[in-house]
Amino acid sequence: MKRLLLALIGALFLIAPARADTPWELVKSYPHDPAAFTEGLFFHDGALYESTGLAGRSEIRKVRLKDGRVLQRRTLARPYFGEGIAHWKERIVSLTWQHERGFVWTLGDFSPISTFRYKGEGWGLTQDGRSLIMSDGSAQLRFLDPDTLTEERRITVTWNGRPVDRLNELEWVRGEVWANIWYDTRIARIDPRTGGVIDWIDIAPLLKDAGVRDSEAVANGIAYDAAGDRLFVTGKNWPKLFEIRVER
Repeated sequence: MKRLLLALIGALFLIAPARADTPWELVKSYPHDPAAFTEGLFFHDGALYESTGLAGRSEIRKVRLKDGRVLQRRTLARPYFGEGIAHWKERIVSLTWQHERGFVWTLGDFSPISTFRYKGEGWGLTQDGRSLIMSDGSAQLRFLDPDTLTEERRITVTWNGRPVDRLNELEWVRGEVWANIWYDTRIARIDPRTGGVIDWIDIAPLLKDAGVRDSEAVANGIAYDAAGDRLFVTGKNWPKLFEIRVER
């Protein structure tokens, strides 16, 4: 469980001025494992790949979209708390929360390949075709070399000149970085060149539709099917995954 105090403090700084949220509509709902404490999500070759958290319960999964069935899984050993994942070539790169260690797995059968180190916490992970992009719970995004897994640069995410912290799960969508905000139903659409937030997507109605009541069951999980131009969102312990259509 990430620090509640951090969330309360961060909320004071995330109160945004008036804005025009990006319109969206619900396309379809799919089953999602309510026991999955979702920390990372991406779509590849017809399937969802998901990372779940909690020490002793953290997994990397391949999930069938239509019914939420787990087709393949790899459990992370204690004491690791699984976080973001991203696909790179024929590999999956995954983060852990507070152990400053990441893992590289084969895409095909989740066999371990290697580990790597980073400073600070690991939260979200995505890639833009050139770099891996990592969040650490702050307002910064780190850009990593996908082959050496070393940090190359950082940007600070801002909205109207103010830092936007608690950046969580990430996804690369149509040339933008989209980020869940921990303990918030808004998704930030981020310009990867400047770090400026272009606009927000508020999925609060989906939290209500999911029917979850636990305060830790926050919105977290964005996956983009680039070939089909489909967007999927979910949350921690949500029994549903939603396909939404977002206005361009």
